[in-house]
Order: sequence, then C-alpha cells, then structure tokens
Amino acid sequence: MDTGTHVVMGVALTGLATLDPQVTPTFAAVATGVMIGSQIPDIDTVLKLKNNAIYVKNHRGITHSIPFTLLWPLILTFLIYIIFPGVDVFHIWLWTQFAVFFHVFVDIFNSYGTQALRPISNKWIQLSIINTFDPIIFVSHLIAILFWTFGVNAGIAFGTLYIGLAVYYVIRFILQDAIKKQALKQIQHEHNPVKIFVAPTIRFMEWRIAIQTETHDYVGRSYGRNVSFNDVFKRQTFPNDHIMAHAKYDENLRAFLSFSSIYRWEVTRIDKDTTELRFIDLRYLKNGHYPFVAILHLDDDMKVTQSYIGWVFTEEKLMKKLAA
Repeated sequence: MDTGTHVVMGVALTGLATLDPQVTPTFAAVATGVMIGSQIPDIDTVLKLKNNAIYVKNHRGITHSIPFTLLWPLILTFLIYIIFPGVDVFHIWLWTQFAVFFHVFVDIFNSYGTQALRPISNKWIQLSIINTFDPIIFVSHLIAILFWTFGVNAGIAFGTLYIGLAVYYVIRFILQDAIKKQALKQIQHEHNPVKIFVAPTIRFMEWRIAIQTETHDYVGRSYGRNVSFNDVFKRQTFPNDHIMAHAKYDENLRAFLSFSSIYRWEVTRIDKDTTELRFIDLRYLKNGHYPFVAILHLDDDMKVTQSYIGWVFTEEKLMKKLAA
C-alpha cells in the first residue's frame, strides 16, 4: 500500500491497542512503536537514492521477509525502551510486532506484492486485488478514526472497519475471478494461456488485464464485466545471442526481467552508431502508453553505452533520463 494508507492503518491499530488494559500506562511508548512499525518495512524506499535498478529489484524484498518482520519489532522495542525507560516491554513488542506484520500482510494484496516468505521462498506474492492506493480503504479508515476521535469505543469503530474491509476484500477476489474467466473466454480460440495478469486500478470497476499465450500477448482493460483488448502482439523469441551478449549483464535489464512477468521487446537502429533495445512491461497500459520500460543503447559491438529502467510517460522525458 501507499505511505498514506499505512499511516491511517497505524492510527487504527493504535486505537485498537487502547483496548489492551496493559497499554494505558505506556500508551505513548506503544503508540510510537505501532506508528513506526506500520512504516518501517518500507525503509527500503531509500534505495531510490542509489538507482532505479536496485530499487526495483529489492523494494519490498528483504525488508518484508520473515526474518525482518520478526527483527523490526525487536529493534524498535529496544529503542523505545531507551526513550521510555521502565515501560512494559512485552506489550510494546506485542503491538509493534502486530503493526509490522499487518504492514507486510496488506502489501501482498496489491500487484507489486512482497517477498514475504523469504528466505523460505524468493517468490513474489502478489494477489493483485487491491490498488496500491485504494480510496475506499483510505476513506473508511479516516471515517473510523473520526468516530473514535469523537468518543466511539475503539472496538466498535475499528472492529466495524475491519469486518467491513474483510467483506470488501472477498468482493475484490470474486470480481477478479469473474474478470479472469471473462477475459479467457474472449480468447478461447487460443491454446494454453501461459500467464494471466488481472490487477485493479484506482477505479472500483476498472481492472488492467494482460494475458500471455503461446503465440500472442493480449493487453486491455475491463469495465465492469466488459473486457476490451486494446493491443494484441505476436509473441517473439528472446533477442538473439549477438544482441544479448553484453546486454544480459546490464543491471537495469536484469532488474526489469526479475520484476516483469509479461513483456515484449523491440530493437531499433536509432542512428548510424546506436542500436536501441527496449523491453516493455505490458501490465501497466495507461492512456495508450506503456510507462514501465528498460531501455539500452548499444554500440556497433553491441556493448551497452546507456541504459535506464523506470516509469516514463513521454518519449521526451525518457530521452532526458537517458542523457542524464
């Protein structure tokens, strides 16, 4: 989820913590642990300062793993005990642990996902039923917090909130399954779909769709139960060894291939000295444009002279980033 949603979830968990009679004497310490615990797995956002490749490859990776989900609360509890000496360490740890776990848990429901089972498995868990920012989830938290602020019992305010959201998540699963079935029905002439990606947008009834079959890639959207495919691409074999001899070692391309599951590629001669190799993620079509790409410029010996990975919404901005 986005930072704002994790913040309001932290406030809600802080409200729930007041139901624990052992929290009252140490409320400030527990609230500190819960609010920081609700954010700390995303500390890997600082990797953006290094470069996009490292960020794409590692965001929501080790910091959301089993060891770190257990380690963060211990670190925070220790630091909080230094700031608030003599407080109830067990209950600070308990609620901080719940906040960290809850952060990692809710992140598995969007399309970016997490490596929450690492080191048991490095597989990305991405259930893709909730958009990174979901207005219904965010606003419902604000309403529950407002009721709590005006004196409604925390159990009633936040209990009602999370029962309602549990129902909401079930509805999202049902909608996603219905859209998958409808999308596959519309390409039933194809044999053996290899991958299918159905992920939400910020609009409740609009979903992104990308399907890879043995022969074609289908990209489109659903509006309610109506599925419309905007683009159909014939499947390509991977770029030949001559092109990939040096490109396969480029950190931007390696990051792209580790993250993207449905993509196509293009090779273009852009001037007498430069060949462009472009990998395009097909999962994020928006307004006729595919914004998530990896771009490599190669010289006549197929050595990489420039490369970039990231979200770009115009060619002009892309060229500026490559030139930077």
